[in-house]
Amino acid sequence: MSAPRKVLFALTSHDTLGETGRKTGFYLPEAAHPWKALTDAGFEVDLVSVQGGRPPMDGEEPSDAAQTDFLKDPRMAAQLDNTPRPEEITSGDYEAILFVGGHGTMWDFPLNAALTGVARDIYEAGGVVAAVCHGPAALVNLTLSDGTYLVDGKNVAAFTNSEEDAAGLTDQVPFALQSKLEQRGAKHTSAPDFQAHVVTDGRLVTGQNPASATGLGEALVTVLNASRAAWTHGLTARTDRTT
Repeated sequence: MSAPRKVLFALTSHDTLGETGRKTGFYLPEAAHPWKALTDAGFEVDLVSVQGGRPPMDGEEPSDAAQTDFLKDPRMAAQLDNTPRPEEITSGDYEAILFVGGHGTMWDFPLNAALTGVARDIYEAGGVVAAVCHGPAALVNLTLSDGTYLVDGKNVAAFTNSEEDAAGLTDQVPFALQSKLEQRGAKHTSAPDFQAHVVTDGRLVTGQNPASATGLGEALVTVLNASRAAWTHGLTARTDRTT
């Protein structure tokens, strides 16, 4: 039996929403809906968080079947109880990494070199990097081995400046995510506020907001299967040339 195809979900460990007095964390729908798309397609999902342990969670809606299934899944529940830190991850085990959103990501994703290092290793080994909503905060300082930003020259989607304004949190987050990505050379595209929008540019898959979570998971499956098909085709061609 072949080993399962694995995707790593990265979660924030930051639980304080600026000076609002409100709690934040990873946004559950943005984990649960991609998880469903990936598991339905035969992939296995592992979790990692910036500080390890039980990560803070936001956005739970019990009427959402995908969220309920995610939380009740024995494998996911056990991982949520004690996530590893990025330093404990073997990047070679994974075909992709997905940076799950939630406002907490704005504080700890960009500053965690170990986490962005895992993503760089996966990408440079031919894997896929994905991020949804505020998850692209991880991309603002993600550089490749040659020192260039991963997003430089690439089409991306992320929570927009307009959406942050609509949420009333522009003055609370440490930076404007859309603007920062554009400063890194990204070609940011968007749909109207809070409408689904997913962008695939090679092996980078990004989604604008919570409404994009399902589409992002489906797009990630498509890219991963296409990458595997291309790799298999290349292996077959190489084998044919040597026989």
